[in-house]
Amino acid sequence: MSNMIEVTDVNFEQAVVQSDRPVLVDFWAPWCGPCKTVAPMLEAIADEFGDELTIAKVNVDDSPDVTAKMRIRGIPTLALFQDGGVIAQKTGAGSLSELRTFVKGNL
Repeated sequence: MSNMIEVTDVNFEQAVVQSDRPVLVDFWAPWCGPCKTVAPMLEAIADEFGDELTIAKVNVDDSPDVTAKMRIRGIPTLALFQDGGVIAQKTGAGSLSELRTFVKGNL
């Protein structure tokens, strides 16, 4: 879990928006089935891209403000932030290879 951080309404701005490196944010919830399938894929991505990417997990139930601000309608939603803004976003679980392509194609 070295390159994965838990982020909330309180530290989202600092941990994600102000980060000096790209951050892949996983908007998820404990009750969300597809979110559970994304978790191990994110571990793999963290291992693979750990040098160039931080992965942040946002529990939408615990962080309603940032979830609303980001207009998250469905979960899991993955948003890739760079230089303070979202450069790419995808909703749904998908496969590890799709996730790898999404990350690689936008870094």
